[in-house]
Amino acid sequence: MATVSVLDDLGAYGPDGAAAAPSSTEARNYCRRLAQTHYENFSVASKLLPRSLRQHFFHVYAYCRWADDLADEMGDPAQSLRLLDWWEEQLDECYAGRARHPVFVALRDTIAEFAIPAQPFRDLLTAFRQDQTTPTYDTFESLLGYCRNSADPVGRLVLHLGRCCDERSVELSDSICTGLQLANFWQDVRRDRAKGRIYLPLEDCKKFGVTEADLDRPTATPEFKQLLRFEVDRAEEFLRRGLPLVERMPRGLAGDIWLFAQGGLKILAKIRALDYDVLAVRPKVTKFDQLRLLVGCLWRNLSGGRR
Repeated sequence: MATVSVLDDLGAYGPDGAAAAPSSTEARNYCRRLAQTHYENFSVASKLLPRSLRQHFFHVYAYCRWADDLADEMGDPAQSLRLLDWWEEQLDECYAGRARHPVFVALRDTIAEFAIPAQPFRDLLTAFRQDQTTPTYDTFESLLGYCRNSADPVGRLVLHLGRCCDERSVELSDSICTGLQLANFWQDVRRDRAKGRIYLPLEDCKKFGVTEADLDRPTATPEFKQLLRFEVDRAEEFLRRGLPLVERMPRGLAGDIWLFAQGGLKILAKIRALDYDVLAVRPKVTKFDQLRLLVGCLWRNLSGGRR
């Protein structure tokens, strides 16, 4: 299956694109190709989804993929901000029933069927804009504020698709999503630093005696390792606090929630196995790790959720 390129498709479907609005079938196929060719873990997890929900997840993923690429792949924060504003205008058009972009032509059916409010979609754009203007976070609380826009809305969208968006489920979902976001931050300290971003709270860096120069070293200092041990433990608390969500989800979605939470815990375990030196080696969940998690998920489903 040929990879769908968001950057290539800007010419046809971007602010200056002249492509005609696709049919519903064409739009659905576009979202499916985008989801299945861009993110291997999503493609694997989607196979566990109920068939009735799979296409709707593709629509939501396609929205997130476009927004993420508009934010991170332009190479110019000012251009990214302009394109994110345009993307939000397309969202407004979608909710007004005037979608023309293939993602929104497909997404409008999902929004209507599951009565999804616009706010989670808007919150994601708030986070993507923040990435263009805020390279560091002074406190852990300010970082959590970013996670509330960058990660938590994804979980809330999943809850809407599962028709189980009650107050307690939202609380648990937010905890898992924040934990996953933090795990990804601690996995990618060096990559984010190369992009000019530091997600380690500056107050924590100061507390443990870690300077910005320490983040550019080829290997971690003892102080950095102590800092990351502290942050990894906090991320694990969020993930484990949200695990009861699995038992509240519809059976067809419980496995995916369990799989993604366990994936976050596996990242943290990999960081610990490296003695927290993520500057020297990026911790990575291997194909074998993924297979074990997938087998565990399938076993869990077959055993009726008992674990």
